[in-house]
Amino acid sequence: MPNPCEKALARETEELPSLGGAADKALLAVGLWLREQGYEFITPTPTTHARVNARTSGNSAKLLQDVFGWSRTFSASFLPATIADQLRAASALEADGDRLHCKVRFSTLSGLLFVHSSYPTSDHDAVFFGPDTYRFARLIEQTLKRAGPADLRGCLVDIGCGSGAGGIVASRRRGGGQPLMLSDLSDKALHFSWVNCALAGAAGAQFRNSDVLKGIDEPVSTLVANPPYLLDSAARLYRNGGGEWGTELSTRILVEGLEKLMPGGQIILYTGVPIVQGLDLFRKSVDAALRSHAAEISYEEIDPDVFGEELERDVYATVDRIAAVGLVVTKATG
Repeated sequence: MPNPCEKALARETEELPSLGGAADKALLAVGLWLREQGYEFITPTPTTHARVNARTSGNSAKLLQDVFGWSRTFSASFLPATIADQLRAASALEADGDRLHCKVRFSTLSGLLFVHSSYPTSDHDAVFFGPDTYRFARLIEQTLKRAGPADLRGCLVDIGCGSGAGGIVASRRRGGGQPLMLSDLSDKALHFSWVNCALAGAAGAQFRNSDVLKGIDEPVSTLVANPPYLLDSAARLYRNGGGEWGTELSTRILVEGLEKLMPGGQIILYTGVPIVQGLDLFRKSVDAALRSHAAEISYEEIDPDVFGEELERDVYATVDRIAAVGLVVTKATG
């Protein structure tokens, strides 16, 4: 008999009827072809990406990684015509003078292939994938490896899913037995997530356009999130965390997640925090919410210094550093 989460999800599948349409299937075909070619690419930070591409400016693509990883232009004859046609069907191919440019990238993580936005991720609704994604996935895998069996009455929800990497990695670690929901404000992210679920074999995943948990009524027993945590002048969805220091969205996810989470449920949150005069401002902002719930808490500084170039901006004038942290909260059962 379907559990309450599965029943509720089944009622919501019509919210995004275009998911799995012709464009999504075309991207899926490209991903399957790349996998057959043994394609692999680890996506670096945007700063590293720019530096490496500067070395090869004007050079013709020699490898599939040049096209689908480094986002370099290429000649019309470089790709098989059938693959170029699939990219056109997905609106993922554009002219750049007498050359072509692919508007998506494919990256590998934990043996899986993920499609996401091309470099540079300057569009308002760009879907980001990079070192944070790898650290987030590692946090999920390590946490769930230690955790007990999931409560299958509730959903596994990836809030602000982007490419869907967090939810897909968590679902695979859970053995696929827990209903998976991928949620984001960006329809582009949900389309990419559909493709990535298909590439990963995550059958039965559901998708929801939602502002944090506002559009989610189903019971939640596992929540994972890697929200934006910077202050972005362009207010790009994947990058802008809001508030004075970029921590507003991370704080919302934790506070709302604690209220929504089933007893015995778990939150796995990866985010970045501003450190000002030695004080972690995110931890300070959520201390009251954590104290108000009976829960086991693990808080780890995963990387003490990320996005150091942001400190050159005036809005970060008093910030010592930006640290990447992992917060795991396990709610008491009674």
